[in-house]
Amino acid sequence: MNLKSIGVWAALDGLSAADAAKFAQRVEAWGYGALWIPEAMGREVLSSAAWLLANTKELVVASGIANIYARDALAAASAQKGLNEQSNGRFLLGLGVSHAPLVKDLRQHEYGKPVTTMRTYLQAMATAPYRSVPPPSPPKTVLAALGPKMLELAAELTDGAHPYNVTPEHTQEARSILGKGKLLCVEQGVILEADPAQARAIARKFLNLYMGLPNYVNNWRRLGFADVDFTGGGSDRLIDAVIAWGDEKAIRARLDAHWQAGADHLCIQPIGGSHLPDERVLSLLAPGT
Repeated sequence: MNLKSIGVWAALDGLSAADAAKFAQRVEAWGYGALWIPEAMGREVLSSAAWLLANTKELVVASGIANIYARDALAAASAQKGLNEQSNGRFLLGLGVSHAPLVKDLRQHEYGKPVTTMRTYLQAMATAPYRSVPPPSPPKTVLAALGPKMLELAAELTDGAHPYNVTPEHTQEARSILGKGKLLCVEQGVILEADPAQARAIARKFLNLYMGLPNYVNNWRRLGFADVDFTGGGSDRLIDAVIAWGDEKAIRARLDAHWQAGADHLCIQPIGGSHLPDERVLSLLAPGT
């Protein structure tokens, strides 16, 4: 598995299956190492990964993240092994506990204690039987981890962590908890817009959903933000810390800050004025150009 140092995080539910495949092919042609796709209220993430893997040749496809409440541990383990066998080791399983409103209200499940529930799930995956052709090498798993306890679990039972909506300061903390030898795959939202008012307006629209999810708000509090930073769509201080905006130089500086803080792999999320990925950013930052 060759993640490279940079990949793309993109929600593709606004694209048809054919257009999603073409997008993945462009990401691959630009030289990015991985395409990360989410799971919420659109396509089921593992079947989507299969489609994208079948339509690319070298690109790693990663779930960012597969919700553990969407399938049992046996199904997750079997899918992980099967996708890696089918793609010659190009599938990276990102797992997460999601968020209480999405689990309780949308899926009608009980939302358990995050770390305890995830530990039980990982242990069940590790012992799940698999009676088919094995993948070429042991498949890798990373956890959607923000707080110290989930990061510690990621270090103990998986290959690393996939933090989302974080700052370089969080990346430094995550690396210190994970230690050496574990993957730290950090999502970074980017907006190619140099005008502060316009960039922050786009960022506030994007972050509006996350402002209502305790997992993210609690993590921002751990990073030193307070109630005043969560009002009015988010303070400038919070917006500027979480989202990289500006010209190419400014965006690259933020990416470098994460790498300097200990990230192995950055998955950039190109945020524009619509629900579709802003491909201008991807073309501009393409490692293959």
